[in-house]
Amino acid sequence: MPVQHYHGGCQCGAVRYEADADLDKTITCNCSRCQRLGSVLAFAPREQFKLLSGQENLTEYFFNKHKIHHLFCKTCGIQSFSYAEAPDGTPMAAINANCLDGVEPRELSSHHFNGRDV
Repeated sequence: MPVQHYHGGCQCGAVRYEADADLDKTITCNCSRCQRLGSVLAFAPREQFKLLSGQENLTEYFFNKHKIHHLFCKTCGIQSFSYAEAPDGTPMAAINANCLDGVEPRELSSHHFNGRDV
C-alpha cells in the first residue's frame, strides 16, 4: 500500500485532520502508554499532516523522556495523533490508525516495536 491520503480525528469529532501516510509501515508498541491505548501507529512528516479543526480542544501529555507531544481531545479523551521528531530530526506526526476514517487497523500488517525497553 503506497502513501495515500487519509482523514481522521477523535471520537466526538472536535479534532479533525488529514494526512498522507503509508499504512504498510504501521507499528504497535508495548511502551507503558501505547500498550494501554492499543494504538496502531502510522507516521507522516509534519508537512504531510494538516490539523483541520480542534486545536483549541487539544491538551497535551508528556511522559518518559518528554520528547513526544501526546495530544488528546479534551472532550472525548481520544489520542488520535501526536507530534515528535524522527531520529534524524525530521518533524513527524504519529497517527493512530484506529482514528482514520474507513481504515480497519486490525487488518493491517503492523510491525511490533519494543518501546518498553527504550
